[in-house]
Amino acid sequence: MRNGGRARLLLVILIVTSLFLITLDLRGVKVIDGFRQGTQTILSPFQRAGAVVLNPLGDFFSGVTHLGRTRGQIEKLEAENANLKIKLLNRKNADGQLEQLKDILDLAGTAGYKVVNAKVISHGSSQSFSQTLTIDSGSNAGIKKNMTVLSQFGIAGVVKDVYPNSALIQLASDPSFKMGARIAGSQQIGILSGQGNRSATLQLLDNSTTVNIGDVLLARGSSSNRPFVPGVPLGYVSRVDNSAGAIAQSAVVRYYTNFSTLGVVAVVVGGPSSNPGDALVPKKPQVTPIPTVTVTVTPTPTPAD
Repeated sequence: MRNGGRARLLLVILIVTSLFLITLDLRGVKVIDGFRQGTQTILSPFQRAGAVVLNPLGDFFSGVTHLGRTRGQIEKLEAENANLKIKLLNRKNADGQLEQLKDILDLAGTAGYKVVNAKVISHGSSQSFSQTLTIDSGSNAGIKKNMTVLSQFGIAGVVKDVYPNSALIQLASDPSFKMGARIAGSQQIGILSGQGNRSATLQLLDNSTTVNIGDVLLARGSSSNRPFVPGVPLGYVSRVDNSAGAIAQSAVVRYYTNFSTLGVVAVVVGGPSSNPGDALVPKKPQVTPIPTVTVTVTPTPTPAD
């Protein structure tokens, strides 16, 4: 009974106190506000401590949540960057091929050749030849065996095998490649043979004439313009062999064409109406002379004694 009486007394005190505080609050007395502020003052340090402990944890879990998104964005940017690099490389290749094609058409137009343009789709060898390339045009475009193939600088090779939409080209650098050649500006003729690179050998048929370093070689031409049309630039003499007792003079020729960089070529499907002669001889680059400076030294007069 004694404990029950105390509980009822405490309950009555709490009810009376609550009614008293409510009455004061209704009358505008700021007791409750002060009580609230005091409570907030007491609890603030604990709230700040909790924030210090919990905020890093929240940041950590937030970072983990966004880590997957960030990694995905990085991978997306890397893929886009790789794609842009491929597009840029393709654009450079296309620009280079366009420049080659322009030069080929200029050369063919000057000589009056009728050509079919083709893109190089592969470099490689065949069972018969060690140095070849395959182009993306064939018999459907009018290409036949034993037709001359041009690069932007001159001879590239000759057609050896033809298919409906492709053809195999033997490059002029192939060791088994041979063709008739003549020296520009004269009627000296010889046989040009490939050596597996940009160098070829020239064997003159007439030992009574001479060949000089720098002489330009042009295609002599074949009957009915096959396999070779006349006037195609071949290369220039880089070394002359004047061995004693030789039956005929020979020389080393440097091809104008760089066979490893061919991207587009043209097959001559129709020869010129007349021999172009020396019209396709490459122009020599103009060398600007270095200005000379003359320095005059005037002696200093010796003072008289």
